[in-house]
Amino acid sequence: MADHPGTRPRPAAAGPRGRRGDLAWLAPVAAAYALVQLLLVVPGTGLGWDETVYVSQVSRQSPAAFFSAPRARGITYLVAPVAALTASPTALRVYLALLSSAALLLCLWVWRRLLPAPVLALAGGLFAGLWVTLLYGPQAMPNLWVAFGALLAVGCFLRASRDQADRLAPVGLTAGVALAALMRPMDASWLVLPLVCAVVAVPAWRRPALLAALAAGAVLGGIEWVVEAELRYGGLLARLRRASEIQGGLGWNPAFADQLRALDGRTLCRPCEGPWSRPVTGLWWLALPPLIVGGLIVAHREGWRRVILVPTVVGLSLAAPYLLLIGYAAPRFLLPAYGLLSLPVSVLLARLITAGRARSRGSGGARALTALCLALAGLHLAVQLAITAAAAERSRASRKAFTAVAAELRRQGLRPPCVISGSEGVRVAFHTGCASRQVHGGHDGSITAEELVALARTRPVAVLVQGNQPPSWARGWRSHRLPDVPGVPGYRAYLSRSRRGFGGSGRLRRPVPEVPRTGGTPR
Repeated sequence: MADHPGTRPRPAAAGPRGRRGDLAWLAPVAAAYALVQLLLVVPGTGLGWDETVYVSQVSRQSPAAFFSAPRARGITYLVAPVAALTASPTALRVYLALLSSAALLLCLWVWRRLLPAPVLALAGGLFAGLWVTLLYGPQAMPNLWVAFGALLAVGCFLRASRDQADRLAPVGLTAGVALAALMRPMDASWLVLPLVCAVVAVPAWRRPALLAALAAGAVLGGIEWVVEAELRYGGLLARLRRASEIQGGLGWNPAFADQLRALDGRTLCRPCEGPWSRPVTGLWWLALPPLIVGGLIVAHREGWRRVILVPTVVGLSLAAPYLLLIGYAAPRFLLPAYGLLSLPVSVLLARLITAGRARSRGSGGARALTALCLALAGLHLAVQLAITAAAAERSRASRKAFTAVAAELRRQGLRPPCVISGSEGVRVAFHTGCASRQVHGGHDGSITAEELVALARTRPVAVLVQGNQPPSWARGWRSHRLPDVPGVPGYRAYLSRSRRGFGGSGRLRRPVPEVPRTGGTPR
């Protein structure tokens, strides 16, 4: 079926031989993605703060950490089969590395009826080769899975719009939207909005089946978040307001420069201060807009106008809130956009490669240009791998530091059921087997100071601070110097003098007694 009058998209070759040919292009990309993760990112890396919150909801290692309003439980469900069985970060990393590689292959496979396999392999390589895609592949974080959901949804949307006989396409569209909504409901809204507009704007696409698939995916993926908002956060509007507050308030906050500076390996840039010290890490980002425009031009000439225009528009829609409305940067926020925008870029690059091969047979200048392009591609990949390796090494150092802190607290007699509050309390509590509770006033406030002091009379409580300045309510507690953790020099614990004292076997006893709640605040 034609993309639009006068054009003819190139479907994948039919039959087993065609499928094997497509697989020969796409499978190596997914395999290489898995291999790099397993070699560079998986060994020895520990859970980050956000990961700890998600994993703790189902882990047997410690009580669940406070779950703030912006979070959704999709990634918790994804990691539950492993996290509920073992506390090993390595096992979780291997599981997610293999799962993310399989998801990449599936997403590329869906698109094979829309674009040639070599173009898709190039798009997959461009997306998977970014340091942020490599780093978050084996991590318990939702953004990459939103990207996979978006790729699946847009590919199935285009297939369903072209061929009403493609019965799997509406199912895939629903599944892709549901996956994105389950992981990050707000991102799913920016995914669905341009697709709904496309259904309305294109007469040939004005079919109830497409709108029904989009609505079904949004409901299936987002219903849990809405129900939880009513049950635990005072209603949907209250949860949305609180989520906006935690993210610094949504408004006109262009963050292009922040996102650019964050590409040197910073996982969070808040606030994003200081000079752009390594410009080479962001050159590809500056080249992205002209490459996208070039890809759209080539797609129009090749008869793939809508096949490339739709993912481009959806990708820009997914990027818009993080580039325009939030006043800080995290490279992972743009993963869904990068996944979709890799398609127009790959169309352009594939065209240039084909033209370069044709001209290189008799032109020394064309051969030199081809060599230059290959050298630039190699440099780009080397930079991405170097950033990935450096970020993974920081994670290993962090894991060692938190392991040392937990061991020191256990030597001081901190045993479950216990409670930890203060600086980096979530990760320390997870390593120690304690509950983590923060005093009201911050994003994760779940207990008052008075309640925490009262709790310290019945079980061990530790408050962690940077330097020697405890909160007023803990000044009479025993002070103990802890090993430093990255970003927190002068780390110190103030240990309560509970009636039960510190001690015990150190074995986590289930169930852990409830920590008091106030004012309906969710734990």
